[in-house]
Amino acid sequence: MAYWLFKSEPDVFGWEEQVALGDTGGEWHGVRNYQARNNMRAMQPGDLGFFYHSQKGRAVVGIVEVTAPCHPDSTTDDPRWDCVDVRALRSFARAVTLEEIRAVPELAEMVLVKNSRLSVQPVAAEEWHRICALGDTAP
Repeated sequence: MAYWLFKSEPDVFGWEEQVALGDTGGEWHGVRNYQARNNMRAMQPGDLGFFYHSQKGRAVVGIVEVTAPCHPDSTTDDPRWDCVDVRALRSFARAVTLEEIRAVPELAEMVLVKNSRLSVQPVAAEEWHRICALGDTAP
């Protein structure tokens, strides 16, 4: 199993909207960055991801599960763009802010800290467990 981080602006598509999709979840569509797309191409069903509110809040707020492998993004006819399907698993007991993450020396090499603009990014297992602990949430 691999770990990931999915970023979304909460006033465009927030955690509440992801939860409202229910157990079937939906496409993580609209990604138009090659590196983020390639990260989704590496995902497998069962992989877990942090749901991160960007812009407003800038915090990890929930955990999602990848439910379908990479496939063409339904929001475009351009064959270059793919997406995965994700569903909400659980909310964080306490949101973990980017400021808190940056304050932990063991997380200094995390992609979120070094390249905060990338919308879909890998998370190392050690980073995953550390952030779950910071948020009082089971990994």
